[in-house]
Amino acid sequence: MTKNNSAAWKFVILIGVVSLCADATYEGARSITGAYLGVLGASGTIVGLVAGLGELIGYGLRLLTGYLSDRTRQYWKITTLGYFINTAVVPLMALAGRWEVLAVLMVSERTGKAIRTPPRDVLLSHAAMRVGRGLGFGLHEAMDQIGAVSGPLMVTAVLALQGGYRGGFAVLIIPAILGLVVLLVGQKIYPNPRDFEPVTQDLQGEGLPRHFWVYLGAVALIAAGYVDFPLIAFHLQQSGMEQPTQIPLLYAVAMGVDAIAALIFGYYFDRIGILTLAIAIVLSLGFAPLIFLGGTAYALWGMVLWGIGMGAQESILKAVVAGMVPPERRGSAYGIFNTGYGLAWFAGSTLMGILYDTSLSLLVGFSVLIQALAIPALWVVTRRNPS
Repeated sequence: MTKNNSAAWKFVILIGVVSLCADATYEGARSITGAYLGVLGASGTIVGLVAGLGELIGYGLRLLTGYLSDRTRQYWKITTLGYFINTAVVPLMALAGRWEVLAVLMVSERTGKAIRTPPRDVLLSHAAMRVGRGLGFGLHEAMDQIGAVSGPLMVTAVLALQGGYRGGFAVLIIPAILGLVVLLVGQKIYPNPRDFEPVTQDLQGEGLPRHFWVYLGAVALIAAGYVDFPLIAFHLQQSGMEQPTQIPLLYAVAMGVDAIAALIFGYYFDRIGILTLAIAIVLSLGFAPLIFLGGTAYALWGMVLWGIGMGAQESILKAVVAGMVPPERRGSAYGIFNTGYGLAWFAGSTLMGILYDTSLSLLVGFSVLIQALAIPALWVVTRRNPS
């Protein structure tokens, strides 16, 4: 391993630690926000709408922050601002006594994530281009999901000790502070991550390549059909799970599966390409029938498949973009990509929230069909861009 490769791996790990702490914070909260909205009196439609609105604003704002990060080249500063907002609002959820207040805080948390994600992904992509796109983003996602497991487990422990939902939100201040400290230290050690990426000549001209837009269309189908966890948590609560600790515990299991899947699918992406994403879609198609039609007895297996799909998406989707777009336009590309993803997620999440109050069978049918339609779209991408 060369010196530059070693430094690149260390940078990937450092950013992974930051994401681990951030995920422990907001995924810990996410494991109970859907259930707590139900406790505060929200309906299934409201839960789906709030979750979808948060993703819409969160992903839509990335269009602006991605563009600004490319224009200003202030990737570190914008990333830091986003992480601060993303994690600081979570402990405040302990003070929410109405579902409207909790909804505002949920949307604020998504806004912070929107601000930091495009510039963070650009910083990470420089190191990933040296060590392997799939494995670099896969390792980051795996560390991300260690936090996503730790956070819900912390919340589960608080609930088991009778600390209630508010205590569950309050304890998450610990990983929030730790992550911000590591982030500030990382900026001092690696002020110019662009140096990791080998210099290549840009032969693509102005704008984004055509196959980028085809790929975005395929990803939008995946996003529209993927049920957000707050609606799953709401369903599990309404289905009569006896202990409140079971819901965040199931989420922790899914995040653990996510971490393992991210490494595996990231590794194979570097070898067989985007076919790995199609395989992941086929595997994850079964989560909706198991969770919404199989009863609580099959919820665990449904969450395992849900975690497999999430892990593959998080490790592969961004890796594909890094290989399509040169560094100088990558912030804007990630912003556009995430905005399209978020719009599709909002539309699908809102519709599935409405379908939940109407017919679980229609919800499951929509989820399975719309995700399956992404497979032929991905085939088109491979034909236009075999690499």
